Parts: sequence; C-alpha cells; structure tokens
Amino acid sequence: MSFSPLFERLVEAFRTLPGVGPKSAQRMALHLLERDRAGGERIVGALGEALARIGYCQRCRNLTEHDLCALCEDPRRDERMLCVVESPADLLAIEEAGGYRGRYFVLHGHLSPLDGIGPEELGLERLEAEVAGHDYEEVVLATNPTVEGEASAHYISEQLRPYEVRCTRLAYGVPLGGELEYVDVGTLSRAFSGRLPFTS
Repeated sequence: MSFSPLFERLVEAFRTLPGVGPKSAQRMALHLLERDRAGGERIVGALGEALARIGYCQRCRNLTEHDLCALCEDPRRDERMLCVVESPADLLAIEEAGGYRGRYFVLHGHLSPLDGIGPEELGLERLEAEVAGHDYEEVVLATNPTVEGEASAHYISEQLRPYEVRCTRLAYGVPLGGELEYVDVGTLSRAFSGRLPFTS
C-alpha cells in the first residue's frame, strides 16, 4: 500500500538526514501530518531561514550567519593555539568537552582523491594563510583517526613545516572507564605506542 505522492516525497526528504531509515522517516512524516502541523511549520520556517542565511565564517570556516562566527569574535580565546577539525560537529564536540580555549579551522571533510576531495576543497591555502598571518605556537590536528583523517593530518603537517609552529595530534587510546578485554586491537596498539609516564 502506498500513500499519496506528496507523502512519499516527504518521507524521502526525511531520509536524506543521517541515521534516518525508511521506518523512522515514515514515523516523522506521520507525526507531523497527524499530530503536529504547527511543529512542521516551525521546521519549514527554521530550515528555510537557515539555508538562506547560514554560510561559513571568513576566518575559521565554521557555520555562521555573520562574517565571523562567535568563536572568532571572542577576544578571550587563546590566540596561540589553532585546532584543525574535519567538521562543525567535531568543533561542537570539543567545545562541549571543555578544556580547549584556542582558535579553530574547519576543513569540511578530509583528503579523499577517489572522491575528488583535494587540498583546494578543504581550504588548505586559507589554513596556511591563517598560520602565516598569526603567531600560533601550536596547531592541533584533530582530524578523525581514519586512513583519510591520518593522511589529511600528515599533509597539513608537511604544509605547515616552513612555519615555526608545533603540530600535535590528539591522543588516542583506552577510553576512561574502559576494560582492556573489550578494547579493539588497533586502539590498544596505539595506546601502547603513545603511553605516558605514570604520575601519582
């Protein structure tokens, strides 16, 4: 049995969201049409305005509706540190974790020649100009621990070699509260190679 073509289009539209399968998309569409049409109108309005007004920060490439995002305009941020992340979601995760107060640069992806994603698509010329134009002491390469993320970090570290800036990588290893028997082999191996002195 199929519903109206408009209903099917709505379900397909919801399926463009990450992690939303056919059943979840169908439930969302039915909920909005049966029980919360006002909520649907709010979604339409907010989504339309966001798509029309949100672009990239001119300095760090984070999402913003202004020339500079709130993080780049914040004078309390540490100007000596720059953290390079793959996506705005990664930036949000680091901000929510707390502890880091420096600047950011968002790549919006990682190097992937097979997908046609090279240095130009990631804005690496702008990243180099950012590092060249500021007195950063450290650039934290916080790309994901995947083959593409590692390749991106290596490429960026080589690109920034002519500048007097220390490139660091996020530490990887056993998660806090984790048990060794459940940790995968790759994580355990990296934890051993990156072990630190014990301090009491």
